[in-house]
Amino acid sequence: MASTVIQAFNEFMKDTVNLDPEITKKAIASRDWLTSQIDNFKSKDIDFPTSYEDINIHFGSFARKTKIRELDDIDMMIGLSGQGSTYLTYSDRIEITVSSEAADLLKLCHSNSTSLNSKRVINKFVSACSNVPQYSSAEIKRNQEAVVLNLSSYPWSFDIVPCFITSEDCYGKSYYLIPDGNGYWKKTDPRIDKERTTRINQNHDGNILQIIRILKYWNRRATMPTMSSYLLETMILNYYEGQNSKASQFVDVEFANVMVYIYNNIMGNVDDPKGIQGNINSLTYDERTKIKNKAAIDYHVAIAAGEFEQNKDMKASIGKWGEVFGSEFPKYN
Repeated sequence: MASTVIQAFNEFMKDTVNLDPEITKKAIASRDWLTSQIDNFKSKDIDFPTSYEDINIHFGSFARKTKIRELDDIDMMIGLSGQGSTYLTYSDRIEITVSSEAADLLKLCHSNSTSLNSKRVINKFVSACSNVPQYSSAEIKRNQEAVVLNLSSYPWSFDIVPCFITSEDCYGKSYYLIPDGNGYWKKTDPRIDKERTTRINQNHDGNILQIIRILKYWNRRATMPTMSSYLLETMILNYYEGQNSKASQFVDVEFANVMVYIYNNIMGNVDDPKGIQGNINSLTYDERTKIKNKAAIDYHVAIAAGEFEQNKDMKASIGKWGEVFGSEFPKYN
């Protein structure tokens, strides 16, 4: 219950949108413990790939602090040593050719070849995780790119992605190589996403993360097709990267501005900020149209809510914001 719009949004962000700080603390401790166990797998199984702990990296919305509750998954990339292996880029895949010195990796290649099979690498992780006593009752499986570890003791799962890092190219750039879901590999670089989010957030006095979170809540409501979390984050960051004035600390003030940007840009291509994937807007024309229409509707509701607030009619303003965010939004008291 709230008597002002500011109170309503503060309560909404704290109790409904943002992750519970205690849950976050437990999740980080659990993630760090899991990482330490994985880095120790080689000592228990000589055939396990040699780790390269220096390139371990946390990625995804939990690492970028843009995750909203309930916490359902935590992404982590575990570095492996290539031990002199090389890679070739094809139009549809990357192949890693294993060095003759990498005995552990040679056992994980495609049949009758020295081409490293990413499915076999993931399966090796699945097997090793299954041997950790604390995970004996966990559900552990392989998906397209990762080992998915579901723990009965926690509400979240871990997505564990094995990775290698390339040597720098002629432009001084290196990339992470991760499974592509088809037994081969593909490029990514979560360092770029993390640096970009941090930089733009700092340029706007730390106000962007809250905006991203509340827009994710808006995106998740069953009132329109849902765009991917990464697409939405990219669009929001694109908008604020191009703004000279700083974002307000009040998310309700910024909401209408982002609605306009989504309305004007959701129908077009959205380039991968890493420069790897190309267009990341995989929505259909119909899905894009429905999101555009919803953005227009909620823009007008947000404007009306702002006018009510300016006229000191807090009850009407809070009621309007409830139309945007649903029944979980605080009621006027």
